[in-house]
Amino acid sequence: MKRVFVTGLGVVSPIGIGVDNFTQGLRLGKNGIGPIAGFDASRHSVQIAGEIKDFNPEDFMQNKKEIRRHDRYSQFAMSAAAMAVEQAGLKDKNFDPFRVGVTVSTGIGGIHTFEGEYDTCLANGPSRVSPFLVPMMICNISAGCIAMEYGFNGPNYCVVSACASGLHGIGEAFLKIVHDECDIMVCGGAESAITPLTVAGFAKMKALSTRNDAPERASRPFDRDRDGFVMGEGAGVLVIESEESARRRGATILAEIRGYGATADAYHLTAPHPEGEGGFRAMMKAINFSNFPLDRVNYINAHGTSTPIGDMAEMKAVRRVFGDKIGTVTVNATKSMIGHLLGAAGAVGSVATIVQMCNGFVHPTLNLENPDEDLKDIDFAPLVAKNKQIDGGIVNSFGFGGQNASVLFCRAE
Repeated sequence: MKRVFVTGLGVVSPIGIGVDNFTQGLRLGKNGIGPIAGFDASRHSVQIAGEIKDFNPEDFMQNKKEIRRHDRYSQFAMSAAAMAVEQAGLKDKNFDPFRVGVTVSTGIGGIHTFEGEYDTCLANGPSRVSPFLVPMMICNISAGCIAMEYGFNGPNYCVVSACASGLHGIGEAFLKIVHDECDIMVCGGAESAITPLTVAGFAKMKALSTRNDAPERASRPFDRDRDGFVMGEGAGVLVIESEESARRRGATILAEIRGYGATADAYHLTAPHPEGEGGFRAMMKAINFSNFPLDRVNYINAHGTSTPIGDMAEMKAVRRVFGDKIGTVTVNATKSMIGHLLGAAGAVGSVATIVQMCNGFVHPTLNLENPDEDLKDIDFAPLVAKNKQIDGGIVNSFGFGGQNASVLFCRAE
């Protein structure tokens, strides 16, 4: 089987923009949750989120006219892709463009544009709606624009699978290289859905934390006092490529992708299978695909949303995978720091996994003060980071509709 390496990373997150800032934020246990500033949330039952407040697309996108033609989620995607492409050395055009593809995904897409233009239509009439409404709103446009920006003529599409979208995008990109359809893939996910309508919708589902008086304590995966997830926004993009391509180009190898698993719960519209059945099978598929020794998998970047049912279901699945080896595995939840980035969650979790692997640490699971009674034997790296050499790490993403993805990364050897 072809070996597939990670050679570029880009990230836009509530705790840091760019890989170095993001890595420092992870190590320091920075908290990116606060009161919503992007709109007046005073009438909302949920008034907190993981917003990105210091983002300037002009730092990454040179054409100001083009910037205005991108929804916020797409600006995140283009910016993260610019970082990853530069780190991987693809600006040198040292590749066959017909062998380079893009799978940058999103769960919701251009909801900022959709809500704004709907308001314009109601207030001022249909003649005032922007001609860019549709291309700014649709979910696939970021992947298309990344290809246009860099001249990538290979497969180009967007996986939309709710909160599993970004990780499915990475997994599908991995398969494109394994099956020799491409040499290089730019892959990941982006999301920016902290809007009045979206926050109201998730709140009506009772999915969100209402800890408005203490936003920094609201996202608390695996803690017995958790009361729902906190919405976040951002993007994570990877450049992955075959061993032959990476060596030919002289690329710096950051990590290796070894396995990918995708399953369905076929159980409930929004709730996971209570025994974590789909998550278990996704992890096992990734492990079995990889031929990577189970006893060397010593890290899980958990889906860990901070919902009572979801956290327990995932940990039941993890226990089934590792059995009596569970004591060797560290599990942490990046969402405790940045909130739930929906379709970008698994992509940013993948960036987090790789930078921890490269730097020999695991970031803390914030606010984990009183773990569930059934989870006290699991190492969640509570509250503070710790040094650890990650040999193999699994990233999990599970979406509404029962759609599950797991990807196994290992240290580059």
